[in-house]
Amino acid sequence: MTAHEGVETAQGAGDDAPLNNRVHHVRSGELDGYAAISGGTVGSKRLWMGLVENPPLSATDNHHHGDSEAGIYVVSGHPVFVFHDGTREVRLAGGPGDFFLVPPFVPHREENPDPDEPAVVVIARTTQEPIKVSVPELYRLQETDPR
Repeated sequence: MTAHEGVETAQGAGDDAPLNNRVHHVRSGELDGYAAISGGTVGSKRLWMGLVENPPLSATDNHHHGDSEAGIYVVSGHPVFVFHDGTREVRLAGGPGDFFLVPPFVPHREENPDPDEPAVVVIARTTQEPIKVSVPELYRLQETDPR
């Protein structure tokens, strides 16, 4: 898929406008892998958005997203987001309509404990690349001195 295939723009006036001077439409079946909105699909400069489906009874590895914040919206299913608060593992269960924020560098994993239903989420990131750094275990980040 080329960078702008599957992207609809308004016909008529403005067709020759630069990519950042128009509204883009990426149809649900035309994602580039997981990516819907990115530099590669529509010329986005600071935003990455995509759709992820976690199959029943699945879990990701432990990971973080580097210096990227990740905003997550649960479309369907009941994903569980797991992280470590410094003393124990914390499990946050979500459902359709819920939002989550994963701050930069916070180790976590996503689980879908449902035996039948996939968990579908929309992810927005503050970096163009879908950064995923695997870590051997969940751990709390060390507090840094703000001075």
